[in-house]
Amino acid sequence: MISENLLFLENLSIGQEFVSREYPLDAEQIISFASQYDPQPFHMDPEAAQNSFFKGLVASGWHTASVSMRLMVETMHFSGGVIGLGGEISWPRPTRAQDVLHVHCKITDIIPSKSKTDRGIVHLQSQTINQDGEVVQQLTAKLVVFRRAL
Repeated sequence: MISENLLFLENLSIGQEFVSREYPLDAEQIISFASQYDPQPFHMDPEAAQNSFFKGLVASGWHTASVSMRLMVETMHFSGGVIGLGGEISWPRPTRAQDVLHVHCKITDIIPSKSKTDRGIVHLQSQTINQDGEVVQQLTAKLVVFRRAL
């Protein structure tokens, strides 16, 4: 995505927040993603899912993560892109068909690089939230963010 309003390291501050648009999810999307990347019955077969741990069709955690990534990229227009260095992810509750997701991100730390002065590391906490205000994914990530060229 190209944006005229790119964010550079010097544009960011600890505590700064980003909130994405909403993203509706349906059974067809869940089944399609799962058939390609996580082919388990509770992601692909609504009847089999009823008898599973989840008691119904649920999205793969990786599907939730992929949707969340899309929403973050659309929302946080970092120069050079949203480049991850690692992090920790959890799914405290399942994402289901008909959920409408959005992502809320907050910068928790900014560390300018001493050796590579064109960039820094940004620590980000992200929650993916459904229409009922329930958190379906939590992500703590470290990102590379570039400075504006001098």
